[in-house]
Amino acid sequence: MLTSWLEKAPVPLFAAYAITAAFSTYFCMYAFRKPFAAAKFEGEFFLNSAVALKTAIVISQIIGYALSKYIGIKVCSEVSPTRRAITLVALIAWAELALVAYGLVPNNLKVAAIFFNGLPLGMVWGLVVWYLEGRRTSELLLAGLSCSYIVSSGIVKDIGRAMMEGGVADWWRQVPLIGQVFGALLGKVSESWMPAIIGLHFLPLFLLAVWMLNQLPRASASDVAARSARNTMTGADRLAFVRQFLFGMILLCVAYFFLTAYRDFRDNYQVEIFDGLGYPYALNKAIISKTETLVAFGVMSALALLTFVTDNRRGLLGAFSIMTGGVLLLGLGTMLFEAHAINGFWWMTLTGLGSYLAYVPFGSVFFDRLIASTRAAGTAVFAIYLADAIGYTGSVGVQLFKDLVQSDISRLGFFKGYTYFMSVLGITCFVSSCVYFLRRGRRDQAETPVTAL
Repeated sequence: MLTSWLEKAPVPLFAAYAITAAFSTYFCMYAFRKPFAAAKFEGEFFLNSAVALKTAIVISQIIGYALSKYIGIKVCSEVSPTRRAITLVALIAWAELALVAYGLVPNNLKVAAIFFNGLPLGMVWGLVVWYLEGRRTSELLLAGLSCSYIVSSGIVKDIGRAMMEGGVADWWRQVPLIGQVFGALLGKVSESWMPAIIGLHFLPLFLLAVWMLNQLPRASASDVAARSARNTMTGADRLAFVRQFLFGMILLCVAYFFLTAYRDFRDNYQVEIFDGLGYPYALNKAIISKTETLVAFGVMSALALLTFVTDNRRGLLGAFSIMTGGVLLLGLGTMLFEAHAINGFWWMTLTGLGSYLAYVPFGSVFFDRLIASTRAAGTAVFAIYLADAIGYTGSVGVQLFKDLVQSDISRLGFFKGYTYFMSVLGITCFVSSCVYFLRRGRRDQAETPVTAL
């Protein structure tokens, strides 16, 4: 009944429902992925090596997450509509069991437990995007979905820090009846058990959100006419897609290789970077949530504007403009910070806004518009996962480079230099690939035979 109502619902109501379901699903996924980053494990090193224990844990989860993206190239592009919801639930159940193991084992073995936590989670994004791509309102829907991981990462880390200090237990104690039980059970949660407990808090909401998401109707005939049909892809289909856009995809993947690493470094070490900027967590308990909320509104506003661009070629150009503007903002914001024109809070806000303006379109509107403008056979999910697999491989490499090659530089100092590098590289790759895809689009249109009526 709900699906039938959604098929006939006005566009604003349908969009509001779809955004709520998708946003909630992916927001809850981050409660299983990112809380561990709120812990510092200060002064502890992995197996008595030069690699800090937190760095080893971060890298291990990224390796699992990156491998999940490689697996997702096949799984997410081939999964049938009837199995998407059950697959989402199974992936989250796997991730929570890994967090329980994370709480049980000694510190050095946490590196293995968090690997198995990341292994299923990388496929959640593709399964959610499947519900949203190929619609006339895809930009708006995907922009709303993208805000989930911008906001959620900061919020779950702030909850994690509060939980380790007893703040969440104090909140629970204000809830009648059951709250007293939860408050007594929680108390001050250790760094080891905090991720699993946060995951359990968000599990009921995740199940509700997946149910809501699964009620969405298939793309309508008018959606298909505007954005082309999106079907599952075979191995031959995937290979043909890569061959069709090889040079442009290489440029995009080079940029994404370093951009994903940049976003991940900023995300995983925000606590340490803010400490280095003079914003200790004890005095700024919601600072990460504040910066990421501002970033989310900025990104969603920029991407939502693409909904008003009906021409797919212009929409593709608009996506490139947003991405290029994002990496340009990285460099400009850092120059303003070093000139003391802005403080550390606003610099972190600008680096977040710039990196997400460049990063978010990769996982949402960019490939949707590319396929719609070229009418290439394929799905945005496949292209997203191809880029993601390469991107998270880069994230592992940069993490290791920092600790093994530039261990004498603080995370704040490394991040500042990386910001300038990302700005220059990103502008070069995005402008070059934009020229390639726009020329390729014109050539493909010229070669398309005209059928006489």
